[in-house]
Amino acid sequence: MSSTTGLQRRRATGGVGSLDPEEDPGARVSSKTLGEKLAESKSHETSSGLGSRSRIEKESGHRVAYDPRDLEESDESTGLPRLTLMEELYLLGLKDRQGYLSFWNEHMSYVLRGSILMELALRGRLRVAKTQDNRHAEPADRVLEVCSTKHTGDPLLDEAVRVIRSNAPASIAEWIDLLNGETWSVSKLSMQLKQVRERIAKGLAEKGVLRTEKKSFLLFDMPTHPLADRAQKEAVLRRIYALLTSKSQSVHSDEFYKEEPSPVRMRVTRTLCMICCAFCANVLENTLTHLPTHLSGEVFDRASALVTTYGQWPMAPDTPGGGIPGNGEYRATSYSSSNSIRLFPKTKKTVKIGVGDAELVNILRKEMQESHSEPALEVIAGVLHVFVCMHALE
Repeated sequence: MSSTTGLQRRRATGGVGSLDPEEDPGARVSSKTLGEKLAESKSHETSSGLGSRSRIEKESGHRVAYDPRDLEESDESTGLPRLTLMEELYLLGLKDRQGYLSFWNEHMSYVLRGSILMELALRGRLRVAKTQDNRHAEPADRVLEVCSTKHTGDPLLDEAVRVIRSNAPASIAEWIDLLNGETWSVSKLSMQLKQVRERIAKGLAEKGVLRTEKKSFLLFDMPTHPLADRAQKEAVLRRIYALLTSKSQSVHSDEFYKEEPSPVRMRVTRTLCMICCAFCANVLENTLTHLPTHLSGEVFDRASALVTTYGQWPMAPDTPGGGIPGNGEYRATSYSSSNSIRLFPKTKKTVKIGVGDAELVNILRKEMQESHSEPALEVIAGVLHVFVCMHALE
């Protein structure tokens, strides 16, 4: 007597030649997706504590288990670049052959945490809380809130969302400190994102950008990650040069992220964030070694001006249209920190290199309107404001 327990394989009801769904009812049923079957089914549905659900399939009577997050149709992944902001920043600071960052760079860890907040804001996971206090606070002192808990696919980003969501509300500046482990409270040490550099390097190795080796340092063997895919780093450098060293005051957004298989959302905004992070992390100079001394000085002045100009809210308020987000009800009631933000030394002469602020603001405003990303830009302004204050204390 044969046992009927276990899994059973269902066969198509039609023959080999019956491939037309109109002639073969079995083929017509099997051609439906799981999502369509679940939508058509009106049977009782149960859910588990982990988020998975199960229901009885109407056609076969079999119980089907699924995770609703797998059925969500989202084009998010098609609008994202291959590398995150923190991965691009890591590449800029990496010693290509040695495979590690400088041990003497005291700003890298702090700026990496800020770039994580920027990346989460660009992906629609974080925003500034809509409270009256935030509207009148400095950009760095505005309280953050999680607006989406959907997984990003990056463990580091998902951990940051989980930490921010599960703890008491805090400002942008406070979260960068907490994620970096800078606190006197023992109870808040658990909020620190640990081994960020190592995790970023391993992620780049999994993507084929870096390779993993072991090198001996004194009495210890330490894993290193030399550069394996030079094209990825060169693509980052091209975007930086396009904004900082261009002799034209105009910018063509189609020239950014051309190496990506699909169009990237907010490509110029991402490039601006990368330049500001690279400057504040003291790794921008690594990208300008081929330039003459006088030209590299002008590029540095331009990068400094970008951090100052866009590290306030509204961004670049002195440009035509009132900057970003521009003239309107929100800007009229918003607090502008333009008087307190100018912490970098002003240059003695006007910087004429790179894309002009008026053109850059127009592009950023266009990207903001297309992606409905004003909340993301407000978070970015707050992070840059933190970086400006960090350099002012040196």
